[in-house]
Amino acid sequence: MTDDGRIRRAGADDAQTLSALSAETFCAAFAHLYPAADLAAFVEEAYAVERSRAQLADPRIATWLMEAHGEAIGYAMAGPCALPHPEVTPACGELKRIYLQPSWQGGGRGSRLLATALAWLEADTARSLWIGVWSENFGAQRLYERMGFAKVGEYEFKVGQSRDREFILRRG
Repeated sequence: MTDDGRIRRAGADDAQTLSALSAETFCAAFAHLYPAADLAAFVEEAYAVERSRAQLADPRIATWLMEAHGEAIGYAMAGPCALPHPEVTPACGELKRIYLQPSWQGGGRGSRLLATALAWLEADTARSLWIGVWSENFGAQRLYERMGFAKVGEYEFKVGQSRDREFILRRG
């Protein structure tokens, strides 16, 4: 029997799971780009259990876990836009993260997570929607473009002493 992944809204009890899954999926996707010390410092700060707990407790932020066979295999997070762009206002919403474990990528799972997060963001019809995406993630850029997002800026994403070129996309 296959399990294509069940999506559920994460809650306070999921902080440890979210923290571990965040670190695992980020490292799987990007560890090859950074010196070990930069990666370790970033993961320790960005995906600390206490930080995940605070995000899960914030009513302005929503996180969904995708689970298969009783284990978390991916997640999406959305909330107020924090991207460095002059047109961002407190009313803007952002897809903050969307990750799947590499062995679970494909089969439409990422698209299902994305649709869940965007539906939550779009429930507030006054919001314009924003996404930050790595400049070298061409597949994600094509997907977001098909969904009506357009590049409106760039910024540097910091991982320790390393800097990545990121694109800022907006829809609405």
